Amino acid sequence: MPVEMLTYAELGDRLKISPEAARALVKRHRLPRSPSNDGKTLVHVDLAEISHSPISRPPQAQGGHHVVTALKQKIESLQAELLEMKAVANGHRGDFERECERTNKLLAELLKAASESAGARERAALLEGKLSMLTQPWRRRLVDAFTLALPQVAGNGRESAGSIAQSRN
Repeated sequence: MPVEMLTYAELGDRLKISPEAARALVKRHRLPRSPSNDGKTLVHVDLAEISHSPISRPPQAQGGHHVVTALKQKIESLQAELLEMKAVANGHRGDFERECERTNKLLAELLKAASESAGARERAALLEGKLSMLTQPWRRRLVDAFTLALPQVAGNGRESAGSIAQSRN
């Protein structure tokens, strides 16, 4: 047979296959191709050399309808299950929000208690300091009061006392 110039659609009609299958066949056999003036691809083919016989497939059985029905039932059951899971999730979400509020309240109480305990420690330290002042002899209390009230004067007094002591030596 002579070489013919056919489009993919024409080659598919001759071989009783789809144009996409014809294109795959041309690629597989590495047949020469060239573009035509109307933009379609022309294939240089000798049909005698191509030994292609399409595979006959049995028509789909009516069992496909049963498969579709079964799948639809499965989808419906999964959707019902999804709705149940959403309801459970909403319940868990409510529990989570309540626990968050409870945690925030407890945290606020804890911070308040911590600040109160720090204040109580400060007051206890102040009272302990006053108590220790009261248990000291009156001369020591006088010196401590003097050094607390006038730290610069006390420092200058000690320096002058130190210089007097050095001058005596």
